[in-house]
Amino acid sequence: MKQSVTSMAMAFVAAVALLLTPMQSSAAEENFVFGLLMVGPSNDHGWSQAHFEAGKEIEKHIPGSKMIYIDKVNPADRPGITIPFLVEDLVSKGAKLIIGNSNDMTDGIREAAMLHPDIKFIHISGDDALNPESPDNLSNLMGKMEFGQMMAGFAAAMTTKTGKIGYLGPLINDETKRLAASCYLGAHYAWTNVLKKDASALTFKVSWIGFWFNIPGVTSDPTQVAKNFFDSGADVVISGIDTTEALIVADQKKKEGADVTAIPYDYQGACSTGPDACLGVPYFNWFKGYAHFINNTINNTWEKEWLWLGPNWADMNNTMTSTISFQNGKAMNSETQTQLAAFAKGLGDGSISLFSGPLNFQDKSVFLKKGETATDMQIWNLPQLLEGMEGASK
Repeated sequence: MKQSVTSMAMAFVAAVALLLTPMQSSAAEENFVFGLLMVGPSNDHGWSQAHFEAGKEIEKHIPGSKMIYIDKVNPADRPGITIPFLVEDLVSKGAKLIIGNSNDMTDGIREAAMLHPDIKFIHISGDDALNPESPDNLSNLMGKMEFGQMMAGFAAAMTTKTGKIGYLGPLINDETKRLAASCYLGAHYAWTNVLKKDASALTFKVSWIGFWFNIPGVTSDPTQVAKNFFDSGADVVISGIDTTEALIVADQKKKEGADVTAIPYDYQGACSTGPDACLGVPYFNWFKGYAHFINNTINNTWEKEWLWLGPNWADMNNTMTSTISFQNGKAMNSETQTQLAAFAKGLGDGSISLFSGPLNFQDKSVFLKKGETATDMQIWNLPQLLEGMEGASK
């Protein structure tokens, strides 16, 4: 019986080791090891790849730093595995700071931070640090992608010939609602202020798939949702999910002769999956935020912080200094490029302010009265989509 129990224990250890791949081996001799938990694969051409590549940049620019990582941290790929369990593994390999890159990790990262008060934690997209009672070793980091999505919506409205824009959304929460709303506001501005068209002739429809990327049997199929958009008359689809199905579908249809385009999300290189159909991509550069927290940990100057970092408007595509960027795509014509640059300049100098009244919510209740401008917290906690948008808010 004793031998049987030992064999079972060895089998369990082997199974866990297999489960946690891919994992870079720890290097005990490194000065500073940091861990990264990614909701998706490290090569998704989207959200998780942007985080992974930021980690590799940290290794290049902060001497002695070493990243270890676990990707595909989601219920479909790792059923039954908890965030604290994965954190224990990273800590055992020497991690002194751990980054959780998904809103879905909120509870798990909080629990892990409480269990490991000597380890620093960064939760991406959350706001625990705003709570005075949250652990002092837990900070939050997010980029003001609202600006990037405003630019995406602007480019879409400048491009559409049918006046129908589709928005491929993940799950519904405050983050995803404010980003979808930002796209709509950018589109509405281009449609009414630049093209001088009637707002009623613009259709902006949001379809949510149920998670950040496709989980067969659980979410709606983003490929099919994108096809449905195009089949129903939309000629531009903006993606808010972590992967590039909308662009792949647009590229396929373009090869078949359809005059359609798409805008992927998250990752600078996302257009490569369908360059001829890509209008451009709003993307995150996580290096600046990562470097801030990692350097503070190394220098023993850590403070609990909630950082919501925006673009460097003077050099938006500088990956060292600008957390939010926009890369023009091959399918964007020169006129739209010119108008988009002017729009971005206005966003940067404040002469264009889109979260300003009068604005109503989808249910026609007042969001902002004429002359009012939304605070960061009003945008961060957006409770509904906006009037003029089609799609669910709950």
